[in-house]
Amino acid sequence: MDANEKTATGTESPLKRKVVEAFAARFGAPPTLGWFAPGRVEVLGNHTDYNEGYVLSAALAQGIVFLLRPAPPGATRGRLLAVDLEREIQFDPARPAPMASAAWANYTLGALHFLSEQIARALRPFDAAFGGDLPVGAGLSSSAALAVASTLALAELHGIELSRLDAARIAQRAEHEFAGVRCGLLDQISSLFGAEGALVFTDFRTLDVRTAALPATVEFLLCNTGVKHRLVDSAYNQRRAACERAVAHFAARLSHPVRALRDVSMTEWEDYRHGLDAEDARRAAHVIGENDRVRAGVERLAANDAAGFGALMNASHESSRRLFENSCPELDFCVEAFRHAGALGARLSGGGFGGSVIALAEASRAEDIARTVAKEAERRFRRPTPVHGFRPAGGARRLEI
Repeated sequence: MDANEKTATGTESPLKRKVVEAFAARFGAPPTLGWFAPGRVEVLGNHTDYNEGYVLSAALAQGIVFLLRPAPPGATRGRLLAVDLEREIQFDPARPAPMASAAWANYTLGALHFLSEQIARALRPFDAAFGGDLPVGAGLSSSAALAVASTLALAELHGIELSRLDAARIAQRAEHEFAGVRCGLLDQISSLFGAEGALVFTDFRTLDVRTAALPATVEFLLCNTGVKHRLVDSAYNQRRAACERAVAHFAARLSHPVRALRDVSMTEWEDYRHGLDAEDARRAAHVIGENDRVRAGVERLAANDAAGFGALMNASHESSRRLFENSCPELDFCVEAFRHAGALGARLSGGGFGGSVIALAEASRAEDIARTVAKEAERRFRRPTPVHGFRPAGGARRLEI
């Protein structure tokens, strides 16, 4: 068992117990199966996934528990309970459709729709409940964790065999077409392929996924700025469109094929950016530089060079701030606070525009750094701003019910 199912003392985790109890209280019977999917933190590789580039990420110990059971005989509609929101919807499993009035349900309804599409038949009615311990809006992919957990649980209920990449694609389509976020596969792959004590390295052109061990002498620190991170309402889709325009620009000028920004070097950007809108050029420079930093980061990890890896994190944030412009004053403040407190490196994580900052620190200094940054952030924001240390955790897994 792991920390998401059992605590260190061997007792059931509070999150799983909470969702099980809510399920039984609402539906009058216990669940028959369940899955846990973790949130993720992006460590290097900001907005590179949908540009067919490279990312280093990590799964968290926190995430989403999704439980279900077949609906009673004769039932034609399913029920879905959001435990944390204390809200419930009913739906027709033969015709799942996005719900504007319950946007939180669209990740599960999308998974249901695309699983049905894959096997060319409607899925059976079911009752389900989910809850999580990830802060919503912190940029830690609570939405992707819900889509992944929904996909895995529904596939098991209906006997559908899925590879981890198949599950990632279905969860991504749920976000694209039901939730309205044109996300890459980073969040889903990180949630599914997470590994204890290691970062997940993904090539988003080939979808080759492997792990890179984190030096034992360091740990990450995570600070939620409290600025709500909502990709649907943010400039995420605008940034993606800028990257697509840059691809078309370079494809028309370079002698080799350019399918995505990973096909453009920084030298080529310098030589051929003229004629490209200045803002689009900055967006492209960020992505090209991020791909270079991820490759360098893998080398630094292999060399056990934590300080060198931290320097790459610092450079990544500066690029996000100046070129991609997806930071905000709260993120910048926390990044600087981490650096001044002695962290090896710090940067925003995820889509940006709010959410969380991730920092790398020597394990022996991590507690002091966390305490210092939490105090500075509370003084600046005039509200508690906790800082938590963590090591990468394992990926999505079935729960014992």
